[in-house]
Amino acid sequence: MNVRNCRRCGRLFNYAMGPMVCQNCKEALEEKFQEVKKYVQSHVQATMQMVAEDCEVDTGQIQQWIREDRLQFSDDSPIKVPCERCGVMIGSGRFCVKCAQSMADSLNKSIARPKPQQTEKPKDPREKSRMRFL
Repeated sequence: MNVRNCRRCGRLFNYAMGPMVCQNCKEALEEKFQEVKKYVQSHVQATMQMVAEDCEVDTGQIQQWIREDRLQFSDDSPIKVPCERCGVMIGSGRFCVKCAQSMADSLNKSIARPKPQQTEKPKDPREKSRMRFL
C-alpha cells in the first residue's frame, strides 16, 4: 500500500497512479475544469486573467490544462502558452507544430536502421589490358 499526502489539501490517501491528489481534490478539480471549459466557450475573447478571476482558478492550473491538451484555443484567442522548445505562443499542447515535427523527424532518424554499405568488387588493374576474343 502506497500512502501519500495530497498536494492540495494535505490529507493522507492511498496513492495508485496519476497526480498526487486525493479523490476529493480530483473531483473538485474536474468540476473546476468543467466550469472553466463552459466559461471559455461562452466568452471566446476572455483573457487568462479574466478566466482565472471569474472561475476562481489559478492561472497555473489553466496553463496545465492547456499543456495537457484538455483546453484548446483558436488562433485568434488571447489565451496562449509558450512552446517549451522555441517559445512561440501556441493555443494548446506543449510544443508548436514546427518543433513537434522537428522532434519527430530527429527521433525517426535516430531509430532508423542503418543502410548496409555496398561493397564494390575491387577492380583488377589488368582488366583493361586484357585481350578479348569474339
